Amino acid sequence: MYQNIFSLKKKLAFILGGEGLIGKEIVRAISENSAKTIILDKEAKGANILPNTIYEQFDCTNLNQIEDKIELLINKYGSPDIFINCSYPRTEKWSNSSFKKVDLDLFRKNIDIHLNTYSWIAKIISDNMVKSEIQGSIIQFGSIYGVLGQDLTVYENTDMEENMIYSVIKGGIINLSRQMASYYGQYQIRVNTICPGGIRGHVAGKSDTQDPIFVKQYSKKTPLKRMGRPEDIAPLVVFLASDSSSYITGQTIMVDGGWTVV
Repeated sequence: MYQNIFSLKKKLAFILGGEGLIGKEIVRAISENSAKTIILDKEAKGANILPNTIYEQFDCTNLNQIEDKIELLINKYGSPDIFINCSYPRTEKWSNSSFKKVDLDLFRKNIDIHLNTYSWIAKIISDNMVKSEIQGSIIQFGSIYGVLGQDLTVYENTDMEENMIYSVIKGGIINLSRQMASYYGQYQIRVNTICPGGIRGHVAGKSDTQDPIFVKQYSKKTPLKRMGRPEDIAPLVVFLASDSSSYITGQTIMVDGGWTVV
Protein backbone atom coordinates (compact mmCIF):
# COMPACT_ATOMS: atom_id res chain seq x y z
CA MET A 1 0.00 0.00 0.00
CA TYR A 2 2.75 2.45 0.87
CA GLN A 3 5.26 1.49 -1.80
CA ASN A 4 6.26 4.51 -3.90
CA ILE A 5 3.81 6.68 -1.95
CA PHE A 6 5.53 9.89 -3.12
CA SER A 7 5.53 8.94 -6.80
CA LEU A 8 4.44 11.69 -9.17
CA LYS A 9 4.18 9.44 -12.19
CA LYS A 10 1.69 10.65 -14.83
CA LYS A 11 1.53 14.08 -13.18
CA LEU A 12 2.36 17.39 -14.84
CA ALA A 13 4.17 20.02 -12.76
CA PHE A 14 4.75 23.70 -13.49
CA ILE A 15 7.58 25.13 -11.37
CA LEU A 16 7.90 28.90 -11.45
CA GLY A 17 11.34 30.07 -10.35
CA GLY A 18 12.82 26.67 -11.13
CA GLU A 19 16.27 28.07 -11.84
CA GLY A 20 16.73 29.69 -8.43
CA LEU A 21 18.77 28.37 -5.50
CA ILE A 22 15.82 26.49 -3.97
CA GLY A 23 14.03 26.06 -7.30
CA LYS A 24 16.78 23.97 -8.90
CA GLU A 25 16.65 21.47 -6.04
CA ILE A 26 12.86 21.32 -6.24
CA VAL A 27 13.03 20.67 -9.98
CA ARG A 28 15.47 17.83 -9.37
CA ALA A 29 13.26 16.27 -6.68
CA ILE A 30 10.02 16.59 -8.65
CA SER A 31 11.49 15.28 -11.91
CA GLU A 32 13.28 12.38 -10.20
CA ASN A 33 9.90 11.34 -8.78
CA SER A 34 8.65 10.92 -12.35
CA ALA A 35 6.56 14.06 -12.92
CA LYS A 36 6.72 15.75 -16.30
CA THR A 37 8.28 19.02 -15.16
CA ILE A 38 7.92 22.36 -16.90
CA ILE A 39 10.50 24.83 -15.59
CA LEU A 40 9.37 28.44 -15.81
CA ASP A 41 12.05 31.08 -15.38
CA LYS A 42 13.61 34.09 -17.04
CA GLU A 43 16.86 32.34 -17.96
CA ALA A 44 17.86 28.75 -18.69
CA LYS A 45 20.97 27.61 -16.84
CA GLY A 46 21.25 23.98 -17.83
CA ALA A 47 17.93 22.76 -16.48
CA ASN A 48 17.21 20.62 -19.52
CA ILE A 49 19.93 18.11 -18.59
CA LEU A 50 17.57 16.67 -15.96
CA PRO A 51 15.14 13.85 -16.79
CA ASN A 52 11.49 14.66 -17.51
CA THR A 53 12.16 18.42 -17.70
CA ILE A 54 11.30 21.07 -20.26
CA TYR A 55 12.35 24.69 -19.97
CA GLU A 56 10.03 27.55 -20.91
CA GLN A 57 11.08 31.18 -20.67
CA PHE A 58 8.63 32.96 -18.39
CA ASP A 59 8.86 36.45 -16.91
CA CYS A 60 6.31 36.73 -14.11
CA THR A 61 6.90 40.44 -13.45
CA ASN A 62 4.58 41.74 -16.19
CA LEU A 63 1.09 41.23 -14.76
CA ASN A 64 -0.60 42.47 -17.92
CA GLN A 65 0.78 39.52 -19.90
CA ILE A 66 0.47 36.80 -17.25
CA GLU A 67 -2.89 35.38 -18.31
CA ASP A 68 -1.91 35.14 -21.97
CA LYS A 69 1.39 33.44 -21.11
CA ILE A 70 -0.30 30.87 -18.88
CA GLU A 71 -2.95 30.20 -21.52
CA LEU A 72 -0.20 29.47 -24.07
CA LEU A 73 1.49 27.06 -21.65
CA ILE A 74 -1.75 25.24 -20.87
CA ASN A 75 -2.64 24.98 -24.55
CA LYS A 76 0.79 23.47 -25.17
CA TYR A 77 1.12 21.09 -22.21
CA GLY A 78 -2.29 20.89 -20.57
CA SER A 79 -3.43 22.11 -17.17
CA PRO A 80 -0.94 21.12 -14.46
CA ASP A 81 -1.62 18.70 -11.64
CA ILE A 82 1.02 20.50 -9.57
CA PHE A 83 1.92 24.18 -9.48
CA ILE A 84 4.89 25.33 -7.41
CA ASN A 85 5.83 28.99 -7.10
CA CYS A 86 9.29 29.45 -5.63
CA SER A 87 10.08 32.57 -7.64
CA TYR A 88 11.65 35.60 -5.97
CA PRO A 89 11.06 38.61 -8.25
CA ARG A 90 12.41 41.94 -7.00
CA THR A 91 13.59 45.28 -8.33
CA GLU A 92 17.20 46.36 -8.77
CA LYS A 93 16.95 48.59 -5.70
CA TRP A 94 15.66 45.79 -3.45
CA SER A 95 18.54 46.40 -1.02
CA ASN A 96 16.91 49.76 -0.19
CA SER A 97 13.86 48.10 1.38
CA SER A 98 14.64 48.89 5.02
CA PHE A 99 12.39 51.24 6.96
CA LYS A 100 15.02 53.97 6.73
CA LYS A 101 15.62 53.71 2.99
CA VAL A 102 12.36 52.54 1.38
CA ASP A 103 10.19 54.91 -0.63
CA LEU A 104 6.65 54.51 -1.92
CA ASP A 105 7.67 53.78 -5.51
CA LEU A 106 9.99 50.94 -4.46
CA PHE A 107 7.32 49.55 -2.13
CA ARG A 108 4.62 49.56 -4.81
CA LYS A 109 6.80 48.03 -7.53
CA ASN A 110 7.93 45.12 -5.36
CA ILE A 111 4.43 44.42 -4.07
CA ASP A 112 3.25 44.34 -7.68
CA ILE A 113 5.92 42.02 -9.08
CA HIS A 114 6.03 39.65 -6.09
CA LEU A 115 2.87 39.53 -3.97
CA ASN A 116 0.49 40.42 -6.78
CA THR A 117 2.03 37.98 -9.26
CA TYR A 118 1.98 35.16 -6.70
CA SER A 119 -1.68 35.90 -6.03
CA TRP A 120 -2.89 36.29 -9.59
CA ILE A 121 -0.94 33.37 -11.06
CA ALA A 122 -2.19 31.03 -8.31
CA LYS A 123 -5.77 32.09 -9.05
CA ILE A 124 -5.40 31.56 -12.81
CA ILE A 125 -3.82 28.13 -12.35
CA SER A 126 -6.50 27.10 -9.84
CA ASP A 127 -9.30 28.21 -12.14
CA ASN A 128 -7.78 26.14 -14.95
CA MET A 129 -7.55 23.12 -12.66
CA VAL A 130 -11.25 23.55 -11.89
CA LYS A 131 -12.10 23.86 -15.59
CA SER A 132 -10.09 20.72 -16.38
CA GLU A 133 -11.49 18.86 -13.35
CA ILE A 134 -7.99 18.32 -11.96
CA GLN A 135 -7.65 17.60 -8.25
CA GLY A 136 -4.41 19.51 -8.03
CA SER A 137 -1.82 20.73 -5.55
CA ILE A 138 -0.59 24.31 -5.37
CA ILE A 139 2.51 25.04 -3.31
CA GLN A 140 3.41 28.64 -2.53
CA PHE A 141 6.53 29.96 -0.82
CA GLY A 142 6.34 32.24 2.19
CA SER A 143 9.01 32.76 4.84
CA ILE A 144 9.51 32.72 8.58
CA TYR A 145 9.35 36.50 8.23
CA GLY A 146 5.82 36.27 6.90
CA VAL A 147 4.89 34.89 10.33
CA LEU A 148 7.31 36.61 12.70
CA GLY A 149 9.04 39.97 12.82
CA GLN A 150 12.70 40.00 11.83
CA ASP A 151 15.27 39.47 14.57
CA LEU A 152 17.51 42.50 14.13
CA THR A 153 20.31 41.07 16.28
CA VAL A 154 21.39 38.68 13.51
CA TYR A 155 22.35 41.67 11.38
CA GLU A 156 24.60 43.31 13.99
CA ASN A 157 28.15 44.07 12.77
CA THR A 158 27.14 43.36 9.14
CA ASP A 159 25.94 45.59 6.30
CA MET A 160 22.59 43.76 6.27
CA GLU A 161 19.32 45.42 7.30
CA GLU A 162 15.72 44.55 8.01
CA ASN A 163 13.25 44.62 5.12
CA MET A 164 9.85 46.29 5.37
CA ILE A 165 8.53 45.06 2.02
CA TYR A 166 9.49 41.41 2.45
CA SER A 167 7.31 40.96 5.52
CA VAL A 168 4.29 42.41 3.73
CA ILE A 169 4.79 40.18 0.69
CA LYS A 170 5.35 36.93 2.57
CA GLY A 171 2.56 37.57 5.08
CA GLY A 172 0.20 38.21 2.20
CA ILE A 173 1.18 35.01 0.39
CA ILE A 174 0.61 32.95 3.53
CA ASN A 175 -2.91 34.21 4.12
CA LEU A 176 -3.73 34.08 0.42
CA SER A 177 -3.00 30.35 0.54
CA ARG A 178 -5.35 29.90 3.48
CA GLN A 179 -8.13 31.75 1.67
CA MET A 180 -7.53 29.80 -1.54
CA ALA A 181 -7.60 26.51 0.38
CA SER A 182 -10.94 27.53 1.85
CA TYR A 183 -12.46 28.34 -1.54
CA TYR A 184 -10.88 25.77 -3.87
CA GLY A 185 -11.22 22.88 -1.44
CA GLN A 186 -14.70 22.21 -2.83
CA TYR A 187 -12.96 21.31 -6.10
CA GLN A 188 -10.42 19.06 -4.35
CA ILE A 189 -7.59 21.51 -5.03
CA ARG A 190 -5.11 21.79 -2.18
CA VAL A 191 -3.13 24.96 -1.46
CA ASN A 192 -0.27 25.02 1.05
CA THR A 193 2.58 27.36 1.93
CA ILE A 194 6.15 26.40 2.74
CA CYS A 195 8.02 28.88 4.93
CA PRO A 196 11.79 28.38 4.86
CA GLY A 197 14.13 29.89 7.38
CA GLY A 198 17.43 31.39 6.30
CA ILE A 199 18.98 29.41 3.45
CA ARG A 200 22.75 29.10 3.16
CA GLY A 201 24.05 30.75 0.02
CA HIS A 202 21.04 33.01 -0.54
CA VAL A 203 21.55 36.78 -0.47
CA ALA A 204 18.78 38.67 -2.23
CA GLY A 205 20.09 41.35 -4.55
CA LYS A 206 23.73 40.66 -3.67
CA SER A 207 26.41 38.09 -4.39
CA ASP A 208 26.05 34.47 -3.33
CA THR A 209 28.61 34.95 -0.57
CA GLN A 210 26.94 35.48 2.78
CA ASP A 211 28.56 37.47 5.54
CA PRO A 212 30.18 34.90 7.88
CA ILE A 213 29.20 37.02 10.88
CA PHE A 214 25.55 36.84 9.85
CA VAL A 215 25.78 33.09 9.24
CA LYS A 216 27.24 32.54 12.70
CA GLN A 217 24.73 34.80 14.46
CA TYR A 218 21.78 33.32 12.62
CA SER A 219 22.86 29.72 13.17
CA LYS A 220 23.27 30.24 16.93
CA LYS A 221 19.61 31.18 17.20
CA THR A 222 18.23 27.99 15.64
CA PRO A 223 17.88 24.84 17.78
CA LEU A 224 19.68 22.87 15.03
CA LYS A 225 22.52 25.43 15.06
CA ARG A 226 22.76 25.85 11.30
CA MET A 227 21.15 27.58 8.35
CA GLY A 228 18.92 25.71 5.95
CA ARG A 229 19.93 24.11 2.67
CA PRO A 230 17.89 23.78 -0.54
CA GLU A 231 17.86 20.00 -0.08
CA ASP A 232 16.07 20.54 3.26
CA ILE A 233 13.14 22.05 1.35
CA ALA A 234 12.71 19.82 -1.70
CA PRO A 235 11.47 16.62 0.06
CA LEU A 236 8.58 18.52 1.63
CA VAL A 237 7.62 19.88 -1.78
CA VAL A 238 7.49 16.33 -3.16
CA PHE A 239 5.27 15.26 -0.25
CA LEU A 240 2.85 18.16 -0.73
CA ALA A 241 2.78 17.57 -4.50
CA SER A 242 1.99 13.88 -4.09
CA ASP A 243 -1.26 12.14 -3.23
CA SER A 244 0.27 11.23 0.13
CA SER A 245 -0.75 14.69 1.35
CA SER A 246 -4.29 14.42 -0.03
CA TYR A 247 -5.87 15.56 3.27
CA ILE A 248 -3.51 18.49 3.88
CA THR A 249 -4.54 21.96 2.71
CA GLY A 250 -4.36 25.53 3.92
CA GLN A 251 -1.27 24.80 6.00
CA THR A 252 1.73 26.99 6.67
CA ILE A 253 4.65 24.62 7.14
CA MET A 254 7.86 25.91 8.67
CA VAL A 255 11.18 24.50 7.48
CA ASP A 256 13.43 26.55 9.70
CA GLY A 257 15.58 24.40 11.97
CA GLY A 258 13.27 25.32 14.84
CA TRP A 259 13.66 29.11 14.50
CA THR A 260 9.95 29.79 15.08
CA VAL A 261 9.61 27.58 18.18
CA VAL A 262 12.00 29.52 20.43
